[in-house]
Amino acid sequence: MRPPPPLAPAAWQSPAWARCLRRYLVQLPGRLRPSAPLCGRASELSGRLSAMRGLLCSPLPVLLFLLQPWETLSQFAGPRCRTGPLDLVFVIDSSRSVRPFEFETMRQFLVGLLRGLDVGPNATRVGVIQYSSQVQSVFPLGAFSRREDMERAIRALVPLAQGTMTGLAIQYAMNVAFSVAEGARPPEARVPRVAVIVTDGRPQDRVAEVAAQARARGIEIYAVGVQRADVGSLRAMASPPLDEHVFLVESFNLIQEFGQQFRGRLCGKDLCAEGGHGCQHQCVSTPGTFRCACNPGYQLAEDNKSCLAIDLCTGGTHGCEHHCISSPGSYFCRCRAGFVLQQDQRSCRAIDHCGFGNHSCQHECVSTFGGPRCHCREGHDLLPDGRSCQARDLCNGVDHGCEFQCVSEGLSYRCLCPEGQQLQADGKSCNRCREGHVDLVLLVDGSKSVRPQNFELVKRFVNQIVDFLDVSPEGTRVGLVQFSSRVRTEFPLGRYGTAAEVKQAVLAVEYMERGTMTGLALRHMVEHSFSEAQGARPRALNVPRVGLVFTDGRSQDDISVWARRAKEEGIVMYAVGVGKAVEEELRQIASEPAELHVSYSPDFGTMTHLLENLRGSICPEEGIGAGTELRSLCECESLVEFQGRTLGALEKLTQSLAQLTARLEDLENQLATQE
Repeated sequence: MRPPPPLAPAAWQSPAWARCLRRYLVQLPGRLRPSAPLCGRASELSGRLSAMRGLLCSPLPVLLFLLQPWETLSQFAGPRCRTGPLDLVFVIDSSRSVRPFEFETMRQFLVGLLRGLDVGPNATRVGVIQYSSQVQSVFPLGAFSRREDMERAIRALVPLAQGTMTGLAIQYAMNVAFSVAEGARPPEARVPRVAVIVTDGRPQDRVAEVAAQARARGIEIYAVGVQRADVGSLRAMASPPLDEHVFLVESFNLIQEFGQQFRGRLCGKDLCAEGGHGCQHQCVSTPGTFRCACNPGYQLAEDNKSCLAIDLCTGGTHGCEHHCISSPGSYFCRCRAGFVLQQDQRSCRAIDHCGFGNHSCQHECVSTFGGPRCHCREGHDLLPDGRSCQARDLCNGVDHGCEFQCVSEGLSYRCLCPEGQQLQADGKSCNRCREGHVDLVLLVDGSKSVRPQNFELVKRFVNQIVDFLDVSPEGTRVGLVQFSSRVRTEFPLGRYGTAAEVKQAVLAVEYMERGTMTGLALRHMVEHSFSEAQGARPRALNVPRVGLVFTDGRSQDDISVWARRAKEEGIVMYAVGVGKAVEEELRQIASEPAELHVSYSPDFGTMTHLLENLRGSICPEEGIGAGTELRSLCECESLVEFQGRTLGALEKLTQSLAQLTARLEDLENQLATQE
């Protein structure tokens, strides 16, 4: 209900005016009825009503004061604010907790504040939204360019009187109210965006996160709490510094005082010019506040006042080949020791110390970071003077690895083997099983516990065994069987006649990857692998039959029967275990003595150390296996063979002594020449 219009003193006694006054007083809260506090409030206004000072404490003059138009109380004194371009949106709480007369006070606060702003399309644009459980746009930023139109829309505002969804209102202001479509100027225009939130209670939704998003988009937020407002929520919404953006008004009656403070924020003095801002480099004034800025090459620190030099080297775009040295706003490249910066001022070139021509190296000069270094050509050694070079006997100066004899040949060397033996593919070893014949069947574990990468190591190990065998139809024959949950003959004894063919076939074997049926594999070997149909030579020829079982774990079936049967059939059995192989099973598979027929390695990568033992055991001339026919040492043929071998050994020894004598003479000549 609007207050009755002010009347002349002569009309105060009319009954109609008295009835109107009575109805109006009923709707006012008790704190506004004529009372002693009101008399004190009237005393504060004595400057304006000095002529009526003696009458203020009587009920009738006080009512006259209350019945004056509200607009006369909500005007802000002083000249109109010149803020420059500004987009200003008021977010007004119209929930049910805001009483009708309080909402009317807020309405007049907006009208009074508008009258102090420089409103216009190129100056301050104003938008108003109200919220409760929903958000309603009173008018957007681009709706009105005249103050009168804005005031008319504010006076027609009807409260929503529902909940308090402040977070929803901030979200709407950020996404809609400050959009270009609603009349806000585009971001590139760099027009400040200011939101003023006026609320009297605690939000019923979350405000911190959405307010942070709004601030991140460049919206400066002022939070004004009246009476029952929650201070923590105000601080969560407002922009920093909080002491300049958070206002707590004790009652709606005092909101006019906040209007003057807020108008001072927008129309305040140049705070940069007054000093005390604390900016290290530059101070930039904005309406009612300021911000610090830094000179080129610097960036603002976390305190928003001091400036830190920008390290251009950390960005990774400097292009320096070696080192990047940063300076404020710039950088330069530097090279490591032994290098010099090239003309592009980024790449580095090694210093050619040898190019100076003063190295005095006999053979070659090599530039290093520390200076020139002399280097000798292959087959020569650098002398202690660091410049001269001397030819060396490679056989005496290097680990040549020749199994029998090393012969130096200029800048290289070569290995020799005894008469009757041939140099192997590695160029160093000589020994092969060349004096006997063997039928060798390899049983390889292909169960899933071996794993594919280890199975490849197993195949390489098998080929290393083949390397020291004399593979041929008349010499050693090799067969390969793979077993897991079943048994598969990869190739029989009689299929391949050369070591190269056997090795190629081994590499082509595919991993089975199942269980471990070692007993089944032994049975297959006894019944099939050593049959003449599979390429084994007849027993009448007394060719040794050798079986080599390779496994990495415990068998899933019984091995005792067919391990015993294999040895009863005259097959010399070798057992090679790796990793989790069971020693008891290995000994059960192998022939006696177990120390000569069982080999074990803790892992697949160290299997190669077993080769020497296997070569000494499998080759007939290096170790006689079961089934080999022995001859009496007293037979004439044996004595002749022994004499021939002895003479051959003596001849080889004589040759070695002659070579050694020649070397000693060569060394004596070199020493005499140096003297």
